[in-house]
Parts: sequence; structure tokens; C-alpha cells
Amino acid sequence: MKLLITGGAGFIGSAVVRQAVKAGHQVINLDALTYAACLDNVSEVADSPLYTFAQVNIRDAAAVEACFDQHQPGAVLHLAAESHVDRSIDGPAVFMETNVMGTFNLLQSARRMWEAKGRPDNFRFQHISTDEVYGSLPADPSVMFTEETAYDPRSPYSASKAASDHLVRAWGETYGLPVLLTNCSNNYGPYHFPEKLIPVVILNALAGKPLPIYGDGSNIRDWLYVEDHADALLTVLEKGQLGRSYNIGGENERTNLELVQTLCAILDEKRPKATGSYKDQITFVTDRPGHDARYAIDPNRIRNELGWRPSVTVEEGLALTVEWYLNNEQWWRALQNRDGVGERLGKAS
Repeated sequence: MKLLITGGAGFIGSAVVRQAVKAGHQVINLDALTYAACLDNVSEVADSPLYTFAQVNIRDAAAVEACFDQHQPGAVLHLAAESHVDRSIDGPAVFMETNVMGTFNLLQSARRMWEAKGRPDNFRFQHISTDEVYGSLPADPSVMFTEETAYDPRSPYSASKAASDHLVRAWGETYGLPVLLTNCSNNYGPYHFPEKLIPVVILNALAGKPLPIYGDGSNIRDWLYVEDHADALLTVLEKGQLGRSYNIGGENERTNLELVQTLCAILDEKRPKATGSYKDQITFVTDRPGHDARYAIDPNRIRNELGWRPSVTVEEGLALTVEWYLNNEQWWRALQNRDGVGERLGKAS
């Protein structure tokens, strides 16, 4: 297929681009190259005849329209988004402009192209979202997010993603656009932008800096290895039922404190300190406003309907991630030096 992948120079998007090209799909990588994007993320497929890059900001409706006119994709995987919760608290406007209006622009361009081509049955508009739209869960492990869970976003980021989810469903119902939606748990792995929790812990540990954890570290997240997520997205694209949502989880719940302690143990083994453990650098900081207590995905729909399950445990994935950061200092150093990034690396993320 010819795939238009938005946000393909970002963390999750680049994993999808790499897998899609390797699977033989023709890929147009649409990305605005904002602070969190890096074309080095797709360097291993950039020379492929199947790969094309288009620098377009989805907030620019005319540029989006021109990209659809030029490339005529057979499917869209929409990952482009502002995604950092702390940044959404500090400056929510760009989250509304990108995540809401940007999605609107893509839907409008996709609909116009699809209708002009006679509404082909094989076209797909796949929207990639987050489990954060569902709000917060109690500690009870039997309670999990399903695709029927009512939306209850708690941050500007999750509210903007919830709005974009609703837009995609509305375009499916109102105009008949063939849509698919996915909501994923927390991703991690290679090429993870240095502001996020796991890279912050790894890089602060190596630099001898405090390892900041919000509150008492009891917040629980389900962790999904990014390569598994990319595989799931391509599976949904191929096999998913139109108009349906699929929750994608890693089946790996951990408290933030447990996660950081695991990272410290891996670093103690792979890059031991002269004295003591990296755990000695753990520091608890004032909790984030509106910090959700727990996220957990019920994966039964994607498992039973599409036969997909994650292949990487959190212990395996964290070891692979630490090893990648140890071996790719040039990549993360360059991103740390970008404007507005370095001062955020001491935050709990």
C-alpha cells in the first residue's frame, strides 16, 4: 500500500515508518520537524525507493491538501501530535491547534481525496491515540480500560487527544470515511525523546544528576515497547474492522518507582558506578497537577479479533532501551542541546 504516515520523524511514528518500509509498503513521511522530531530516526530506510519525506505542518490546511493531491495515499496513519503532558500544562494552545485542528485538516483532505476517487472501499484513515483519554483508574488490578470505557481526560494533552478521537469517529459516521482508531499505553524504546521519563532517568543517571519521580512514585502505567506498538498498528491497518477502536497495551504494569528502580538495576549491571548504586540518585518531587493514578489496558479485543499480543516483556524492553542509549550518545546529545529541551531534563516527565 501507499501509506501517508504523519509524525513519521517522531518516536512512535518513526518506528512505524521503519517497519512499513521494511514490509514493502510505499511510505510518505509527513512531519513538521518540530522540537521532538529527528530525521535520524528513519535514517536506516531513508535511501529506500519506497520512502518519501514531506515537511508539512498539519496545522497548515493548504499544505496538507497539497500533500494529498500530490501523493494520493491509499491509507493514512495519523500519529502527528503534541504529546508531552508537562508541556500541555505550561502551554495548552499548541496542543489544541495541532491535535484538534491538525486532525480536522487531515480528515478534510482525506475525505475530499477519497470522495474524488469514488469512495474506494480499501481506503483507510487510522488515528493513533492514547489511553490517557480514559482518565484514571483505581488500584484494583481487575479494573482496566476497555474500548467501551467512557472518556474522562484530565490534562490539556489528553483532552486534545479525546477531541481528535471524537472528530475521527464523527467523520466516519457523518461522511462514511473508512476510519480505524487505536488507543495505546505508555511507549518506550529506542529513539525516545530525551524529555520523557525513561530517557530522563537513563541520561540523568549517567550524568550523576537526581532521578526525579513525581509524588511517592506510586502512579501505575502499562508499558509498551515501541516496536511492538508499530507492529500492532500495521496489524490493525491490515485486519481491523472499519469504525472500530482497538486498545493496544504492553501487558506490563509497573509503578513509576518500580520502573525507575529496574532501570537503575540495569544500569548498575551495564555501566556500574565507582561506588554505590544509581538508586541512590532517586529523588521525589512535588506531584504534577491532575496526575492520573493508574492506566491499564484490557487487550482482549485486539488479541481475540486480530490475534495480536506484545512480544517484549518490560524487563527485556528496558534492557534493550538502556543498551541503545548507551550506544547512541551522539543522537541524544544533539537533541538535548535543542532550545527549550535541556532545562526540562531535570523534571519528572
